[in-house]
Amino acid sequence: MAVDGYTLRRAEPRDDAAVGELLVQSFLEQYARKMPEVVVSEERKDELRATAGKRAVARVWVVERRGEVVGTVAMWPPGAPGSEAWISGAVDLRHLAVHAKHRGAGVSSLLLDAAEAWARELGAPAVCLHVRRGAAGVRGLYLKRGYQRRAEGDLDFLPEVFLEAFALALPPVRRD
Repeated sequence: MAVDGYTLRRAEPRDDAAVGELLVQSFLEQYARKMPEVVVSEERKDELRATAGKRAVARVWVVERRGEVVGTVAMWPPGAPGSEAWISGAVDLRHLAVHAKHRGAGVSSLLLDAAEAWARELGAPAVCLHVRRGAAGVRGLYLKRGYQRRAEGDLDFLPEVFLEAFALALPPVRRD
């Protein structure tokens, strides 16, 4: 799908390095600007760069502009290895990133629309995700899309990180 010069598609092996670097750079830039106390470990950077492994268990999308990957998101299907969804049958949304030069152009909406549509196709009852405590901008993005805070899904990895849970309830799929 193409919108205003942006093309949304499934990630392919040729995208792995670009997706990994986009995730690392986006996380580093956002934390430096908004949460400077956060230190991104080498282990976390390696996890973000592990795109091939992610594609093996999750669906990964990219948005391109003029041949450059400028956005990405991943979604683990229900029951997939590594899923952090706490609602039975739900999907797990993770690793949303948009290149700084393309923020505000609707790239995140393209990615989230695709991921949420796939969740509906799967018949998932909800989309689950986690946001680092204190990441107000990201939290606001999801709240505007209808996600609700769900404390029962929180992940407490303190002293390193506390992840707040959010979920978007999806209407049941009618199969007439």
